[in-house]
Parts: sequence; structure tokens; C-alpha cells
Amino acid sequence: MKGTHFVDLRHAGDPVELARLYSAQGADELVFLDITATLERRKTFAELVRRIAGNISIPFTVGGGIRELADVARLLEAGADKVSVNSAALRNPKLIDEIAGHFGSQVCVLAVDARQTAAGWRCYLDGGRVPVEKELMAWTKEAQERGAGEVLFTSMDHDGVKAGYANEALAALSRHLSIPVIASGGAGAKEHFRDAFVQGKADAALAASVFHFGEIKIPDLKSYLCRQGVSIRM
Repeated sequence: MKGTHFVDLRHAGDPVELARLYSAQGADELVFLDITATLERRKTFAELVRRIAGNISIPFTVGGGIRELADVARLLEAGADKVSVNSAALRNPKLIDEIAGHFGSQVCVLAVDARQTAAGWRCYLDGGRVPVEKELMAWTKEAQERGAGEVLFTSMDHDGVKAGYANEALAALSRHLSIPVIASGGAGAKEHFRDAFVQGKADAALAASVFHFGEIKIPDLKSYLCRQGVSIRM
């Protein structure tokens, strides 16, 4: 599914078939987020994760509905390489310590959905539906200290708009943290990826719509970034 500003969701295709396609096209990693699992108080579909994992040969991150170590173990057993935590970590920050301590920091990806306000970038939980009193920089720094291995930052203001990533915030995060920062929200053209790396100093860039609907082909994007002087895995 793909939407705009986390609403107006529309069907984008079969996750297993798309995963197989992206792996074959040369995507570096795949991120599968069960976007309503937390809101609906259910677990991520482990069987679907297993089917996806069996059809790809690239690192695989899974998020949604993770509330305890048993959920992490279940998804890793199903074939995930990493897990992404968002709402559960905001509600119980010690979950990050537990995941990192039990499975290693390389397994724990902190996903952050945030929106810029007059008071700065504020974090949201439950699929971007509920604001919390957590500021982006302070929360990601805390998560890093607790053992998170990566930060996946999605700007809700940029999500689905296809006008570029939140590069100023990305650059600030990059300066603020010592762990990799993944840009998410706003890709609409090849230039937007370049800007996320050059201006936003992101370590990786995630996109959905432009790939799901065939607007940008992964091999073409990688060739473009290489020509632009961006270090890329070909």
C-alpha cells in the first residue's frame, strides 16, 4: 500500500512479487512495514515475511506490531535480517536496549515518523496518527545510546508528495548521530535521491511509490547516482 502524508492509501501490488522484482533489479535492501499492525493491535504476518524472504537475496528489514523480544525472534526466524521498531519503542524505550542486548545493535532499526512544527520536529506513533512529546533529535540520540543500529527517518510532511526528501533535517541527524541514517518520504525524481545523499548526508534512501508504480527503475537510478559522483553499490 502507498499513500500521501500517511493517509489515502492505495494498493500498489503483491508484496512477494514486488520484493522478487526489486531484488532482481539490484536494490540494496528491502524494508517491509506492516503499517497498520500496531494500530490494529496485531502481529506482523510472519508467514508473509517467510514468503518474501524466500524470494530475495538482499538484506531484509521488517517492522510493524513488534512489542516484545518474542516478536523479534519470530520475525528473524521467518527470514528477516533486521527489525524496525517505532511505536513500541516510543511507548517503552527499554525495548531498544532489550533488542540490542539480545540480538545485537545490527538487528535494531529505529523508525521515526516525524512532522515539523513551530516547536521543532515532533515524533508520531500508531502509523503517524498520534503525536508524542518526543523531539526528533533528542529521541534519535537516546535510541542510539540505547543500542539502535540505524535510524529510518520518515518526514510525514514529505511522504508521498514526490517533491524531495527533508534534507535539512537529514543533515542535522547525520551531524547529530554516529549510526547510519536512512532517508524516507519525498522521492519523486532521481535528483531527489542525489540531494538526499549530497545535501542530506543520508547513508541510504528509501522509496516506495516511484518503484511500486514503475516511475523509476532501480538500475537506471543507480547508474544516474554513479554518474553524479555518489558512491553506490552496482
